[in-house]
Amino acid sequence: MIAEGYRANFETLCRAIRNDAVILMECTDAKTRQPVMVICAVEQDGNTFEMKPFAKLFDGNPYKELIPPAMEEPA
Repeated sequence: MIAEGYRANFETLCRAIRNDAVILMECTDAKTRQPVMVICAVEQDGNTFEMKPFAKLFDGNPYKELIPPAMEEPA
């Protein structure tokens, strides 16, 4: 089950995509101090822009780093 907070963040990201308010930005990982690529939504308030990070991109092959949920057999 997906937590409500994750669903809300996903909906926020979807709205940002529909509004062309998404960027790819290089940040620094706080623990490793290595550069990471981050998907951010951009919020504008007048002349002020705020970047809201939503996801870090994989450095390696995500198919080798993740195991998706198993598909259930039909009843």
